[in-house]
Amino acid sequence: MDKPAIILVDMLNDFVTGTLKIERGKTVIAPLQRLVTAARLNDVPVIYSNDAHYPQDVEVTRKWGNHAIKGTKGAEVIPELKPEEGKDYIVEKRTYSGFYETGLDPLLRSLYKGEGAKTVVIGGLHTHMCVRHTAADAFFRGYHIVIAQDGVEAFTKEDQDHGLKYLENVYNAKIMMVNDIIKEIVK
Repeated sequence: MDKPAIILVDMLNDFVTGTLKIERGKTVIAPLQRLVTAARLNDVPVIYSNDAHYPQDVEVTRKWGNHAIKGTKGAEVIPELKPEEGKDYIVEKRTYSGFYETGLDPLLRSLYKGEGAKTVVIGGLHTHMCVRHTAADAFFRGYHIVIAQDGVEAFTKEDQDHGLKYLENVYNAKIMMVNDIIKEIVK
């Protein structure tokens, strides 16, 4: 895996235990903990792509209601995946995509002593929405995409299955189990 960076999408209190919680979301916590631990031990950057909405954002006012409002407990990363201060990166987003009007792309390009990350390994919520839009923008920017199959989840099994198939077929994403990803990033 060429110069990977881990991107965790919306592993926030509101999506796991709060206003938009899904029970299916809890299944990704343990695999993502293993992935983050392995990444940190092998100097693979870990980036948190987090909703940090303002109350007037379109996602809030037109679609999903109040969720992940900037500065609230609901917009914080769940305790089980807490970012490591001084080591991990947090990039706030206000739409489905982690790239749209954020500093994610410049951050990725600055990694590996300026050589830039070449592969993004995406985990988090929701496969068919924020993971999908983040993967789309990664694809359009030339990154190789790996999706952590047991590290992403959606509202329903149908959403999950369709989301994974779409990511593979449209964005050439490689769908891999977390343990297999870890084998590729361990030095």
